[in-house]
Amino acid sequence: MKRPSAAKGDELASVVPALVEMTDRVLYNEVWEREGLSKRDRSLLTVAALMTANRHQQLEAHLGLALKNGVTREELGEAMLHLAFYASWPASITASRMLLDVVNRQDAEG
Repeated sequence: MKRPSAAKGDELASVVPALVEMTDRVLYNEVWEREGLSKRDRSLLTVAALMTANRHQQLEAHLGLALKNGVTREELGEAMLHLAFYASWPASITASRMLLDVVNRQDAEG
């Protein structure tokens, strides 16, 4: 599977090549390719984990990946609403704004 951060992750190879290599090999080629969960479900779980842990630097790329993996805009919105009560309202608002940006960008690209 192609890493959602694409070129941003490739830039890190100049300073931490082993981290980039292991991310590609272990996380995306082994973990994400396991049969136990669909990529759609893995994406929804990843978005939830990143949102609740306030890891917004990686959330935007994973929101785009979730949409590509079949999670709908409505499902992402429902997840953010649900998690607002368990994680925090500010985390949900921030994630919702990121989702809006991703959706607007995808709509503009056609």
